[in-house]
Amino acid sequence: MYDTEKRIELVKKRMHEYHRRQERRTVCRLSVLCTLLFLSLVGTMGIMQSQPIDITGMYGAILLHEDAGGYVLVAVISFTVAVVITALCIKFRKKGQKSQAAENHV
Repeated sequence: MYDTEKRIELVKKRMHEYHRRQERRTVCRLSVLCTLLFLSLVGTMGIMQSQPIDITGMYGAILLHEDAGGYVLVAVISFTVAVVITALCIKFRKKGQKSQAAENHV
């Protein structure tokens, strides 16, 4: 039998592992979603560049048709890289805070 402190420690450890697994799943799901959106944009650019556009109300499609697709692609890639960098910075900051809290606790 464990004493109360040991059981509390084990429960906290399990909770930490559970939350870490949930965060990993969330990051993986968001990464897949981001990749699918990126691929759909690239596919849309390919379709729009090979077909003439007759509808003037589709301003974004007209931009893709008028060789501005490269600029849109660069913007999407830049945004994706910025999101990844931000996520990594948040992750490392949380790790640093947790290690400082562990040092202060001991």
